[in-house]
Amino acid sequence: MEVTLISEWKDRLVFWLGAVSVALIAIAFAIVCSMANDYFHKLLTYSRFIPLVLSPLGLMAVAALTRKFFAGSQGSGIPQTIAALDPQESSSVREKVLSMRVIIGKMLLTIVSLFCGAAIGREGPTVQVGASIMHKLNRFVKNPSNLDVGRGLILAGGAAGVAAAFNTPLAGIVFAIEEMGRSFEHHSSRTILMTVIIAGLTTLALLGNYNYFGTTSATLVFGQQWIVVV
Repeated sequence: MEVTLISEWKDRLVFWLGAVSVALIAIAFAIVCSMANDYFHKLLTYSRFIPLVLSPLGLMAVAALTRKFFAGSQGSGIPQTIAALDPQESSSVREKVLSMRVIIGKMLLTIVSLFCGAAIGREGPTVQVGASIMHKLNRFVKNPSNLDVGRGLILAGGAAGVAAAFNTPLAGIVFAIEEMGRSFEHHSSRTILMTVIIAGLTTLALLGNYNYFGTTSATLVFGQQWIVVV
């Protein structure tokens, strides 16, 4: 009984420490992506024609690197994470989209793309990176060959990525609940949800409760303007 309890707490610690790791990497990724985007806009102050050269050549290089060195890092990230959760998919498919090479490629190529002026976001890649990080922790759990445990780690990582990327723990929880409602066992739900909460709180603690989508001073005065709403 005592050995079983220790094993359960060990598995929980793997989830929770993984959540903190996902949050920290997501924060660092967000900061570097923001810097890359800022540098691109600084280049515009020198000449507005720079993107005519930098953007096509840079994105061609990104496409070539993706195909040659980082296969599996294509796409926004969230569909790939959901596909990896499918119990019908083989382990080789999971390894293809959740490998260490994918983590490196997803982050590096996203940063380069933003520097080149690409209209992309870091949020989807953060979800896939989070799922990949947690997937790599599978070897430290009690029964690493258990498919449900492995999928639980992937889901926890992806949901933690949602929470950290958008600075919204509730969004990560909703993402987790949606996926758990399909085929996950009830006993794993609390651990997964706690993982998402920890990732979200870590982000809030380090970055503060900022408004992801910003704010606006626009208002609709009560009267004829509300006809637009109808």
